[in-house]
Amino acid sequence: MKVKFLVDECTGKRLSNLLNIAGYDTIFVGDWKPSAPDDEVLDKANKEGRVLITDDKDFGELVFRLEKPSSGVILIRTSTTNSAIRMHLLETLLKSTDVYKKFIVLKDKVFKIRDA
Repeated sequence: MKVKFLVDECTGKRLSNLLNIAGYDTIFVGDWKPSAPDDEVLDKANKEGRVLITDDKDFGELVFRLEKPSSGVILIRTSTTNSAIRMHLLETLLKSTDVYKKFIVLKDKVFKIRDA
């Protein structure tokens, strides 16, 4: 089963488009509900079994401190905002790891994984 994604507005539509082109069922938050609050974004992802891809560190607080349910979060903390490079890093991550129900911090050369 291929992972489904919800891509946060701050992460960008370009990455969302690249995921769709690669065959992933992906929704861009800006197409669904522009300026949606973080808790609503996380709730939509969880209800639809989507892994949220974001650049927003606030989701860590929602998942860990406030214990909001999550079907998974990939927090991108790379030195580049280039969508093609980020897509390559995501593909590398997806080949090696089950991202469902995990909170993953994706950096340039490493990723850190915790259960969500």
